[in-house]
Amino acid sequence: MLFFEKDKPVIPPVQPNVGLDMVLKHMIQYVEKTAHPGSIKLFRTQSPRHFEGGDWDQGGSCQRLQPLLPEQVEELFSVQNNGTNVEVRLVNQHLYKALKGSDFQILDITHMSEFRADAHPSTAGGKKHNDCMHWCLPGITDTWSDLFATILNNVKVRT
Repeated sequence: MLFFEKDKPVIPPVQPNVGLDMVLKHMIQYVEKTAHPGSIKLFRTQSPRHFEGGDWDQGGSCQRLQPLLPEQVEELFSVQNNGTNVEVRLVNQHLYKALKGSDFQILDITHMSEFRADAHPSTAGGKKHNDCMHWCLPGITDTWSDLFATILNNVKVRT
């Protein structure tokens, strides 16, 4: 992976995690420098995928009928176990570190969404492969909206 700084490639190439830190740092600096005073700056964390047994194009599926228990979430997503979708938790660690001390609000949907392996369309609608990435049941995305509204209301109160 090649990263650029000031329109020039970073040589020697850096590891992806170092490049991610560079990108986040520059993104935050740019937004804080160019945003209008009083602007609401928000970063939403990633929505997890729930493929088990492989990714979408490798026979992975999501046939869960109930939300996951806390120990199941840790088994599937923990960094220590190199679980499914572990990259989301790793990116979130870098994100939290980069946003510390900034004016950004964080809408963290990742961990609460990890529990809802049952809320994907799977093979509904005649899909030829399992869809374990998008959401179909009411509830989880509604909760994201409620959290977003709460953040906006709290920001509004402070101004």
